[in-house]
Amino acid sequence: MTTPDLPYLNLREMEVAAAGVLSPAALAYYVGGANDEVTLRANRAGYAALHLRPRMLVDVSGIDLSTTVLGLPLAFPVGIAPCALHGLVHPEAEVATARAAATLGSLMTLSTLSHRSLEDVAQAAPDAWWFQLYLYRDREVSRALIQRAEAAGARALVLTVDAPYLGRREAIIRTPVHVAPGTVLPNVGPRTPGSEGTDDLSYFNTLLDPSLSWADLVWLRAQTTLPVILKGLLTAEDAALAAEHGCHVWVSNHGGRQLDTAVTALDALPEIVDAVAGHAEIYLDGGVTRGTDVLKALALGANAVFVARPALYGLALGGEAGVRHTLALLRDELRLAMALCGQTRIGDLGPELIFRS
Repeated sequence: MTTPDLPYLNLREMEVAAAGVLSPAALAYYVGGANDEVTLRANRAGYAALHLRPRMLVDVSGIDLSTTVLGLPLAFPVGIAPCALHGLVHPEAEVATARAAATLGSLMTLSTLSHRSLEDVAQAAPDAWWFQLYLYRDREVSRALIQRAEAAGARALVLTVDAPYLGRREAIIRTPVHVAPGTVLPNVGPRTPGSEGTDDLSYFNTLLDPSLSWADLVWLRAQTTLPVILKGLLTAEDAALAAEHGCHVWVSNHGGRQLDTAVTALDALPEIVDAVAGHAEIYLDGGVTRGTDVLKALALGANAVFVARPALYGLALGGEAGVRHTLALLRDELRLAMALCGQTRIGDLGPELIFRS
């Protein structure tokens, strides 16, 4: 799937091309991982270590990619994960990303750390977005954000739980990222007095609550009627606790940007599926660059797969059209991979499709 304006055949080509147009600070912020980037590399390598077991002589003249997440119909099971500061790469920022996802029947998760307000995104993609939330030290600020998200039509809250502190990302220590002078991030608010000399991410780090615990989920659930998804879980133990607390599970290592040498989401997925035992929906992100990657994650039990960096690369290369191109590549590759595996429906995929060498 290519166009004259967007001739890229795959997401790796888009990544290389985007590196040529992103500012050094934006490139460092989006591309880099924590410490030695072991987990960052493992996220991608893990998919190559899984092999597919295709079935033959199956009628694959019709492939149905449709699914639902938390009751929301999707045209295909790929959405956009929360990623910060889309305005670093395109003036329409998160609005362009949300519109692209909605146009293709996909779903965007809006980051708290966004250039555009959640109300702007809601207008661009009515009923097709989730809101990613950090619980701040100041719970009243978080309460106000939750109320705004619910009023604007968010379909779920995604609580990031793997960032009591931001990971050590050496690329952005060398090349700090800054929003434009005078910019007030609409879901963060104005800076507190005395913080003017702190770079933007270091300042944001001071807002996060390192005391966040399972007990705080009681407070969160009392603030909203929306489904709550815990993003950043990597163990069966935490997945089981999430389900016990009435939450859904997002398997993620934050794109390799938090704890280096942490297990990959793909490796953690089977034990999490077993622990949840159907009592919650399960999503996954990290290292997805091909439709076969999506297929493997779905076969191992994910309800949907999310991407972040590829969407940003598309945004940098072509705005809304670039994000659509990213999602369409994954959709079309997934459809072909299913056909070649003798699979016709997302709901029929299972672990018997996977061979581990």
